[in-house]
Formats: sequence, structure tokens, C-alpha cells
Amino acid sequence: MAERYSSFTPGGTGWLLQRLTAAFLIVVLAFHFFLLHFVNHAADVTFAATQARMENVGYFLTMVLFLVTAAFHGVNGVYNALVNQGLTGTRKKVVFAVLTLAGLALVAQGTYVALVMAGWM
Repeated sequence: MAERYSSFTPGGTGWLLQRLTAAFLIVVLAFHFFLLHFVNHAADVTFAATQARMENVGYFLTMVLFLVTAAFHGVNGVYNALVNQGLTGTRKKVVFAVLTLAGLALVAQGTYVALVMAGWM
């Protein structure tokens, strides 16, 4: 039988954060789908309505936290999947740096867009 390998240490911080962000994303994604597909149908979602929603501080903070959480969860998941496939040494460090920069750039750009949509920039 094949040995099971995981780059996550069971009970470790990375393992815990991956599970906590997954749980948070499930809840916020359900909220997002409910609001934008059932309360407001796709045809009714407009730029002006999006701006109006983003002006609400609670909605704004929820969406920014959604962005940060999704970026972390995705980048961390891709990195650990690559480590599980045998990524080591210098390549591991380079991949970590590239994914970290890509995640930070995604969060920075997304936060900027959210601030503009909210009318705060």
C-alpha cells in the first residue's frame, strides 16, 4: 500500500489555517450566491448596484475579507500540492516567492478595486 504523504503537519498552523479558511469561504460563498443569484438575479446586477453594495461598510469588509481569505487558501493549497508532488530545494523557494508575490498582488489589486467601487478612492 502506498504511503500517505502530506506537506501539512496534522494539527499544525498551516493545516489549521487551510481548514479555517475553507470553512469561512463556504459560508461567505453561500452568502455571495444567495445575494447575487437569488435576491438579485444576474440580469439585475449592475455596476451602480455593485457600487451601492460596496458603500455599505459591512458588505465592503466582508468582500475584502473574502478576497484575502480566498487568495491565502488558493495560494497555500497550490503551494502545498506542489510540495506534495516532490518540490524541494531552490525550486521550492522560488515557487513560494512567486506564489506569495502573486497572492499579494491579487489582494492589493482587489482591495484597490473594492475601495474604488466603494467611492473611497
